Amino acid sequence: MRAAWRELRTWLESFERPRAPEPLPVRIGRRRIYVLPTRFGLFYALLVMAMGLGALNYNNNPALMLALLLGAAGLASLIASHLQLSGLQIDAMSAEPVAAGETSWLRLALSTRDGRRRRGLRGDLDGAVGWAGTGEDGNAELALPVPTHRRGWLDPGRIRLSTTQPLGLARAWSRVWPRQPLLVYPRAEAHPPPLPDTGIDAQRSRVHPQGEEPHQLRAYRSGDAPRSIAWKHSARRDTLVVREYERAQQQDVLLDWNTLRTLGYEARISRLAGWVDLAERDGRRYRLRLPGQPHLGPGRGPEHHHACLRALALLPDA
Repeated sequence: MRAAWRELRTWLESFERPRAPEPLPVRIGRRRIYVLPTRFGLFYALLVMAMGLGALNYNNNPALMLALLLGAAGLASLIASHLQLSGLQIDAMSAEPVAAGETSWLRLALSTRDGRRRRGLRGDLDGAVGWAGTGEDGNAELALPVPTHRRGWLDPGRIRLSTTQPLGLARAWSRVWPRQPLLVYPRAEAHPPPLPDTGIDAQRSRVHPQGEEPHQLRAYRSGDAPRSIAWKHSARRDTLVVREYERAQQQDVLLDWNTLRTLGYEARISRLAGWVDLAERDGRRYRLRLPGQPHLGPGRGPEHHHACLRALALLPDA
């Protein structure tokens, strides 16, 4: 019975606007708002009808007037619920990329331009529920948890915005279908092996003063730290000299798709994603080499990290 009701409900929802993805921003107009009484609203309507019939049967004018007033309040509630959504605008949609299997938080930026505050706005997306209400500036943010299952682009689908304000007698709702997919990173290997190409470069970079080994002596320059002055050598030469240091520089890590031939297709992607995260945590510069794509890097930092994981996420399926 529940399955049949669910199929019927899905079939009815297919007739609701919009029927195709739409670009943002989207303004909710009166033609795309639907209003129906809630269960409490139906009980309220039956109660008012019983009061009216009883008043007519016993010719009780005060009871009849009360029934009419309650009925008018119910009709006004339908209009007020409709106005809660009318004129509401969805300006933008955003979500931070997460790895497949994690929950992504979808955020909708809402605004109004008519000066009326909206309360009790509810968002529904595949069982996920979020609540919001506009403030004095007319802006609000609605957050919805979206489960992810596979890497690549994720189409969130149609989002339902609804409200039962102000009396809970009617539910007004409208649907939004943003034409903006969400990016899902590949699931990184939990315990990847050590990074490849961990050798030490023969060249040394001169640094000051973070080096570990002394490199040479040079003449003092204005601005040099006093602790870097070689006092014994300065006394012998009768002039100030400063120690320069050097530090071994590690090679850039090469993360090559072709070196993982023994793994499956998705396992390669998972291993490379794990290596990218590991190199980023260790502060190493790394390059990513994928088939049919230009090399990424060398580099490090949030932008390079995102570029590498994005390239891995958008690889075609096996």
